[in-house]
Amino acid sequence: MEASSNTIELQDWQSTLTFLPHDALPDSHSITSYAKSTAETGTDFYDRSVTSSRYAIAGVACSSIVSCCCIVTGTVIISTRGIAGKIQLIRPSSSNPNLQAEMLTLILTLIVTLCTESIGLMHGISLRSALASEARLIFSTNLRLFTAAHGWRNPNGTLLNGLMAILLILSYSSVSIALFPPDIMGVPLLVLGIALLLQVAIASCMRNVVDLNIAEGPAMPSETQPSAWQAHPHIRTVVIFLWGLVVACTGLVAFLRYKQNSWNASTSWTLIPPPEDGIYGISYYLPMDISVQAWILAIGNITVAQGPLTLGVHCSELIVNTIQNEGQWRCATARKGLRTMVNPLKAFLINPLDLVLFVMKPALHWMFGLSFSVQFVTDDNHIIVGFFTKMLVIQTFNLCIAQFIFACFFTLIALRRPRGPQPATYGHLQTLANLVDEWSPVMWWGHKKDEIPYCHAGTSDHQLPDVKMDCVYAGSGATRVPSTHPGRSTRS
Repeated sequence: MEASSNTIELQDWQSTLTFLPHDALPDSHSITSYAKSTAETGTDFYDRSVTSSRYAIAGVACSSIVSCCCIVTGTVIISTRGIAGKIQLIRPSSSNPNLQAEMLTLILTLIVTLCTESIGLMHGISLRSALASEARLIFSTNLRLFTAAHGWRNPNGTLLNGLMAILLILSYSSVSIALFPPDIMGVPLLVLGIALLLQVAIASCMRNVVDLNIAEGPAMPSETQPSAWQAHPHIRTVVIFLWGLVVACTGLVAFLRYKQNSWNASTSWTLIPPPEDGIYGISYYLPMDISVQAWILAIGNITVAQGPLTLGVHCSELIVNTIQNEGQWRCATARKGLRTMVNPLKAFLINPLDLVLFVMKPALHWMFGLSFSVQFVTDDNHIIVGFFTKMLVIQTFNLCIAQFIFACFFTLIALRRPRGPQPATYGHLQTLANLVDEWSPVMWWGHKKDEIPYCHAGTSDHQLPDVKMDCVYAGSGATRVPSTHPGRSTRS
């Protein structure tokens, strides 16, 4: 087979598989695999990801149904009751009229999270396909909205990625103003439905995946491996951005405390603001003569304010997915081994990081809606004549604390260094190609051969002994001293 950037180069297992210096993971424009092929083993266990495809299709189908329901409902409300139309959704609670509305907002935010996660799964697959076809797939996990393929018409190109980011923010911001207790408004529902439907259309433009050639030199095992912060450059950017959100929110709390209308010592902490809590913050009123303009300004205000939070939480997926990739790879030294075919739903449900992020996404957006709200003012004919934008001190402080905890948690996860001599990969495809020399449905990694001058470590379909910490390891065919360039070696 002719080696190129768009083909898989398969050779025998006598290759220079080594312990990679992971603090300097190589950037490659192609990936060379020297693993034993299925033709040699007589086994065909290639995972065509049928289960993943079914889950992705089912999730996108459900998202399409939700979007269509929102579009239809919003259109009916607007056509029957005007652009300021709304329908009563709940019966106000006598004790706290805002409680039921906020609980429904939380439920609606959770539904939006389910839809956007399903769409993101398919859009992420499409991104890996596009990057692989361009020989630019370095890590299996990438920042989905900030990693673009070539070509402006590409579903993962810069233009459509930017559109996807705007649509993602609109999905959450429209939920924040959809409920106007005790009513639900038609325009935000229509905007939500259109945003979800457009995301489905962009994410569904999928392509086939192809694998993408460098070698690494001999090295001694290490008792600890580098952290995800050291190995993946984009993770550092994400962590810094999360702390930037904390600083910005802290500054906003200080500003609101300085500018607030009134404050007294009897003010008590509360998660959900009572109706009269608007005095403990600031608000501004924008009079409008045309309802369409009012809607544009209202949605624009909430989108600009909520956008950084939405993007920050979205980028946190990179940390979770990278750590999950590493956790799965490290199963290769466990007693049960590494299973190459995994049910994605089961993997999600047993991964605590996935569950934490899934819970925190709607929770943070819901808490933002508590601290930053839009209230419309209508005349006797139910025509919107303006709106108030309210920012509440206590609820903004609550959001700041939640963001601080969120940033601390993901910083610690990113800085954690795996223990043991098994080289960390963090989804780096060339490193995986270097370390895997035999593919099987269940694989183990460890010591394979004692040779002079280098020992050989690799994978097998049976459990292997631990590597020897006082030995130098390389591929079974390596006989020359590696070059001094970090992460590179000289082939024999």
